[in-house]
Amino acid sequence: MSKFSVGARMRSFVYAGRGIRTLLATQHNAWIHGTATLVVVGAAIAFGLGRMEWIVLISSVVSVWMAESLNTAFEFLCDAASPEFHPLVEKAKDVAAGAVLICALGAIAAGVLVFAPHVSAAIESASAASGASSRKP
Repeated sequence: MSKFSVGARMRSFVYAGRGIRTLLATQHNAWIHGTATLVVVGAAIAFGLGRMEWIVLISSVVSVWMAESLNTAFEFLCDAASPEFHPLVEKAKDVAAGAVLICALGAIAAGVLVFAPHVSAAIESASAASGASSRKP
């Protein structure tokens, strides 16, 4: 086992950043996840969400990004190990993609549970405001 090195730890951040760049540069689904992340964060700020709501959203967003990252790494490894078509590699890639879908659907469900009361309150408030202004002489 090698000794602890601050320089080696710093290099690990460089490698991680390179991996994130590769993910964003090569995976169109990562662009969709990025857009969704920005929309969710913007809506969370706009609605002034509480701490627990932020925890739910951050956990959901991170799970999707983690699944997409692992799926991408898995696909790269499969392509390197078996450049030619192989039915087991196809199944493995499909399962990994399914994991991303499961995380994304869970994140959508969490987002609906977090945002629905806020959206409903905003609609009711807007409706009450427009109703009150239309009654004035």
